[in-house]
Amino acid sequence: MTTHNMLIAPDFSPDRFAGWHMFNTLIQKRANLNMHLNIPASHAEQEQVIGAGDIQIIYANPFDAATLIREQGYRAIARPIGKSDEMVIAAAANSAIDRLENVQTGATVVMADNRDVKLIGLRLLEAVDIEASDLSWDVTETYQAAARKVIKGEAQVAFFLAEIFHSFSRLTKTQLSVLIESDLADISHVLLIKEDFPDAKIFSEAILNLHNDDDGKEALAELGMPQGFEPMSEEDAEFMIDLMQTLLD
Repeated sequence: MTTHNMLIAPDFSPDRFAGWHMFNTLIQKRANLNMHLNIPASHAEQEQVIGAGDIQIIYANPFDAATLIREQGYRAIARPIGKSDEMVIAAAANSAIDRLENVQTGATVVMADNRDVKLIGLRLLEAVDIEASDLSWDVTETYQAAARKVIKGEAQVAFFLAEIFHSFSRLTKTQLSVLIESDLADISHVLLIKEDFPDAKIFSEAILNLHNDDDGKEALAELGMPQGFEPMSEEDAEFMIDLMQTLLD
């Protein structure tokens, strides 16, 4: 039987790791497909794996989805229900930066390599007249590393994917001060398949029906997606890509 490769974008909380393996096992069983799960450790590794080819399925962040759809022959088939990609801008709890207006030109922003988080964060900073060129940028391997740096005072501000920020330990969160959290709602990770993927229909049906039984519900709960997935049309995907483009402009 042919083995298909599925890649999961690395920007998820570490406590979701087991959930992705449960998800992969269930999909293999229900769609009668052999699936190899790829979970790169960083965005750079993700690009390397995709660039090498032979990835049929990708759970992608919205920024990468735009490129994958428009330039690399993928199409969106589903997205998680009620799980938009929001981001948090935070400073150290003991710093003088206790609100967004206190972010100064020349500040260092630390973050993992996640372009949609950076894009949304910069749009939020427009409210206080701060642009990308006004800031210094420090890109870490993980959001956990970014948290450590801002807590130690090695950076003034950190950008986080909201889900990951809220998954931090209580101790970590008490050492951070949230300046703002986005509320966009229309931007989310999406499930993409390669245009020539031969088992698209059976794979899609397995994904969209996961929420209909206890095993599926357990896997979805582990992923923080209790409502499961909903179909995503070409029009829905284009709307989200256009929204991302609006943020870029």
